[in-house]
Amino acid sequence: MGVAGPFPGSAGRPHGPVMDRDEVDRALARLGAEHEAVETSLLALQDHAGRRLLEGAELTGVTKDRWAAADQQISLLWFYFDAYSAALNDIRELRARRRWSSREDLAELTERLRGRSVTVAGPAAGTGQQIDGPARLAEEFTLEELVSRMNDLYASSLDMVVAADAVWSALPARIDLLSAELRRTLSLAHSVGVRPGEHPSGDELESITHELTTLRAQVVSDPLAFWRPGPGSAAPGGGRPDTVRYDRAARALEDVRREIEAVLQVRQDSEERLMRLRDLLSRADRTLTEARAARGEVLAKIAASEVPAVSGPPTALQERLAMAAEYRRHAQWHRLSPLLESLEQEAEDELRRARESLTAVTAPLAVRAELRGRLDAYKAKVARHGMAEDPFLIERYDAARRMLWSAPCDLRAAEQAVLRYQHATAEVLVPRQAAQESGPTDRREGS
Repeated sequence: MGVAGPFPGSAGRPHGPVMDRDEVDRALARLGAEHEAVETSLLALQDHAGRRLLEGAELTGVTKDRWAAADQQISLLWFYFDAYSAALNDIRELRARRRWSSREDLAELTERLRGRSVTVAGPAAGTGQQIDGPARLAEEFTLEELVSRMNDLYASSLDMVVAADAVWSALPARIDLLSAELRRTLSLAHSVGVRPGEHPSGDELESITHELTTLRAQVVSDPLAFWRPGPGSAAPGGGRPDTVRYDRAARALEDVRREIEAVLQVRQDSEERLMRLRDLLSRADRTLTEARAARGEVLAKIAASEVPAVSGPPTALQERLAMAAEYRRHAQWHRLSPLLESLEQEAEDELRRARESLTAVTAPLAVRAELRGRLDAYKAKVARHGMAEDPFLIERYDAARRMLWSAPCDLRAAEQAVLRYQHATAEVLVPRQAAQESGPTDRREGS
């Protein structure tokens, strides 16, 4: 609700010479306008929604103290306004006695309009900024000084009322909306088994519930504790509501809501993820079985080779996978969610380790296969050059072949035998190739 601004009024002037009739009439017109503006502002303050709420609320803390002072100031405002109205009416009556005021009437009118002609007694006296000395039982004002005093009281009262109303208008409604969102999140949390004492998010939701309940009660009873005045602002109500606690609760609720949604997602795709986990562990188990069989073959066929041991099947992961299936069967989604995440990573790691173990175990067989392939490749090369019947090469080939096709195979000795066959073929083939390349040249030179 809008409230009129500070009351009008100009700075005090010295009495000066006696005013003439036109000056008196103009001064009365101006004072009449000021009176109307003051009354409008006071009535607006009286009807302000914030003032009515303050008047009927059970206040605490700083708001209780400041409202007690502001309520007295508002009562004092009306007391001053009554004195101001009575003084203005007296001046108007004096002016209305004669159409053509006498010199004495004009002198009195000048004194009342410009001098300290308003005496305030009773509870309003001595309320100015009096530093020391005894309290005064009565105080005298010029009309303009009285307006200035009302301006100060009005601005102070209005600032308090507007600030309280701004907090009440902003925070409780936002807290209620957040509380509604909290109730929806609590319902979702309960549907997936997230409860206090059983899951961290359940404890967090309980904490947020307590915080919002406490925050709303404090905002309603002590709104000024949640008001931050604007820097350097002299206007009534200059500032903003303090939303730090509300914002913190909103962020915490958003974090919990995302976690609950993740748990809900687990409920939707848990069966597919469990099947994928079973497949990963099955593949890891089959790979380890293959590695164990390969190790036995390597030990039987390869001599003088260090073959690494192969670990057993991933029984611990299988047990945890069975636990995950149990969680799903009993709809314990909040327990299933973190377990699935850890199992997925560990199952991938287990399959990778099984593959590495198979590779390490079968490495000697791979080396033997590479040596066999190399030996046959050099034999084919020898045959292409028409040297397949060379006795020296046949001897070296048969020696290497016996080593590679015997069991157990000594890989180190077999590799040396293959190297000797390679060197022998080089010794035989290189001179032969050189002779073939130089033959046509020699014939050209002889012709």
